[in-house]
Amino acid sequence: MTKQLIREFYELCPDGNCVLDVLTEGERKLRNEGAVFLVGICQKAGTQNGNGRVYPKEVLAREIEHYQNLVGERRALGELDHPDDSVINLKNASHLITKMWWDGDSVMGKIEVLDTPSGKILKDLLNSGVKLGISSRGMGSVKESMGQLTVEDDFQLICFDMVADPSTPGAFMNLSESKKVPTFTKELTQVDKINFALNDILKDTK
Repeated sequence: MTKQLIREFYELCPDGNCVLDVLTEGERKLRNEGAVFLVGICQKAGTQNGNGRVYPKEVLAREIEHYQNLVGERRALGELDHPDDSVINLKNASHLITKMWWDGDSVMGKIEVLDTPSGKILKDLLNSGVKLGISSRGMGSVKESMGQLTVEDDFQLICFDMVADPSTPGAFMNLSESKKVPTFTKELTQVDKINFALNDILKDTK
């Protein structure tokens, strides 16, 4: 089968419950000084997702093992929003995966928001209360059987991007901080939330 760009969306902090105890003492100190860390689910194996795809555990485990090399070398970068290609654009890098591990069939991750132009936008959006999702990006083919799409053995994980409009219902995340962040009412659309956050950013730059 022909390889295609495959993207999935998950929430980092289900129901707002972030795992704070994975932060090191140094990271906790940085967080108190304004740094932003995100912790939670990045991918799942063996479960049909909102896009109708299933990742076999052995395929995802292999790719996560390879990805750990990038994590250990601080090269596991991701972008703010996801492009339609398989290349990570450094000028758009907004965050770095600093730790990744398994919790049952869920791939957990710890993310450090970078002090880059895109990272600053991401941080301002989060601090303004905008809920964002995480999207895995990879190349591979899928096989359909009885209405279910199974990701084939040729799958290659590229990175994890931060996105504004997850396709998986409820696939949003929150800040990995103890402080409260502003929340929006359900009447506001995702576009409204982003517009409000961008207005706050523009006010701060004046």
